[in-house]
Amino acid sequence: MATDQFGVYVHVPFCSKRCDYCAFATFTDRHHLAVDYMHAVKTHIERTVASGMPKADSMFVGGGTPSMVPAELLAEVIAAIPRSADAEVTVECNPDNITPKLLRTYVDAGVNRISLGVQSTVPHVLTSLGREHDRANVVRAVEWVRESGVRSFNLDVIYGGHGESLDDWRTTVEDVVALDPPHVSAYALTVEPGTPLADDHARHPDDDDQAGKYELVDDLLVANGLANYEISNWAKAGHECRHNRIYWLQGDYAAFGSAAHGHHDGMRWWNVRTPDRYIEMINNGEEPVSSSEQLDDDTRRLEALQLLIRMREGVPSSAFSETDLEELAPFLERRGATVTLTRAGRLMANEVSMRLKVDNAFR
Repeated sequence: MATDQFGVYVHVPFCSKRCDYCAFATFTDRHHLAVDYMHAVKTHIERTVASGMPKADSMFVGGGTPSMVPAELLAEVIAAIPRSADAEVTVECNPDNITPKLLRTYVDAGVNRISLGVQSTVPHVLTSLGREHDRANVVRAVEWVRESGVRSFNLDVIYGGHGESLDDWRTTVEDVVALDPPHVSAYALTVEPGTPLADDHARHPDDDDQAGKYELVDDLLVANGLANYEISNWAKAGHECRHNRIYWLQGDYAAFGSAAHGHHDGMRWWNVRTPDRYIEMINNGEEPVSSSEQLDDDTRRLEALQLLIRMREGVPSSAFSETDLEELAPFLERRGATVTLTRAGRLMANEVSMRLKVDNAFR
């Protein structure tokens, strides 16, 4: 399965505080660069558009914390990107710094989807994760998003933090459900090399604990009308994230901002990591690409299957041998000529993916 949808990703690398588990290219000491950085991103976009960039079917502004930069500057960046008439335009926001005025500026610029980083609504779990907001801020932010007229929004949550009991996690999920979001992303806390979490083994998550929490969030979200359409994502009908689907279906997407990643026809590239260097290169008329790689056909086909098996669309049944289909029966569900993961299979997705047969699937 492939897509001809085209996406644009814009990276805003500024944060007020770096979470202990975060390995993204974000910076807490370079807010003074925000204006120059946003001007550089706009310049980069304008140059790329002039060279023939297609209209975007989706745009995602991530970070970092995009809602930290002046909303008017972000609006100018969004306006610089040609978009299809029904393009999805998402901006990630922190519940602590979202305001009605900021949202009005976003909506006027064409933003129609907001992604709020909630992570947890339990105070001691938020502290463990290094987050600063509280439940009241989340409730207020959701109210403002609804009042702004934004078409859709997502709530991000994380499970498996140190000291988080199953009841703590249930509290978070029930609080999220009470806000009636059209989309929820629930991620297992992962240990990324080079982070403070990685250095503190006492805080590393437990696989069995996370499995139980995954089953709980799936039960509660499905019971409240959100269907699982990718292992970590649930949505009401029509609110699936189009931008993420471009990634999962190996579509093409442009990359703007420091450390942003792009893709075109099997070629991946990523920009220089720091905002300082990005600004300098754009101002010098240079392409800010740090490195790239060209995927061969076999690698692309394997990745296509590895991504599809995570989605409700599934993979051709020929992607598994008959023996594997029998051995993996608890983890796979046959739907005609297609195979999808059962919930038990979602918990074992990496192991199941190792059995995929590229040659069989693409005969």
